[in-house]
Amino acid sequence: MTEDVNRDLRAARRADTEVRIIEAATELFTERGYVATTLADVARHAGVGARTVYVRFEGKAALLQRCLDVAIAGDYHRVAVPDRDWFQQAMNAPTARERIARMARIGAQLMERTGALLQVAQQAEAIEPEIAERAQAGRTQTHQAIGGFFRKLAADGLMSENNVDWVAETGAVLGQAETYLLLTRTTDLSIEKYESWLVETWTRLVGPHS
Repeated sequence: MTEDVNRDLRAARRADTEVRIIEAATELFTERGYVATTLADVARHAGVGARTVYVRFEGKAALLQRCLDVAIAGDYHRVAVPDRDWFQQAMNAPTARERIARMARIGAQLMERTGALLQVAQQAEAIEPEIAERAQAGRTQTHQAIGGFFRKLAADGLMSENNVDWVAETGAVLGQAETYLLLTRTTDLSIEKYESWLVETWTRLVGPHS
């Protein structure tokens, strides 16, 4: 029993330390940018030893990626977005209108959590092959997830099967992070407006079946 308690306490301390490091790193990355943030800075800001950060993360690129993973998911559980209950609820809502509204809400909340960090990642891509590789994998996963959302609408009889590939491909591009970042740079776009824009554009793509 004592051994189990000690194991649980150690796990809790490790989890608490990770939270402190991720929160500190996220703050510094978004305030200073990727290049100007060092692991030593993160350690000081988190109130932990520098060795703790170096032991837990292979390098700054790995730390940024973990910050992004947490921001994307909204928590520290290592569960992929398509496997989350809220994503599955959006995929299986009874009407196209409700599915689109739920998926747009997911997209808006995700961008609200990750927008600033995604800009940092864009800076890092130019100098960090690991970040560039993960970023491209993320784009591919987003494309597949959103494209699959539209294809499932058609398969479930909630949108026309005419041009389903075009709708899926176009809808996926509209939901990419780069599209959101471009909109924030070229328009007066709040998160609420972004969510409404997604609902309207995706609804128009789907057509009268929605």
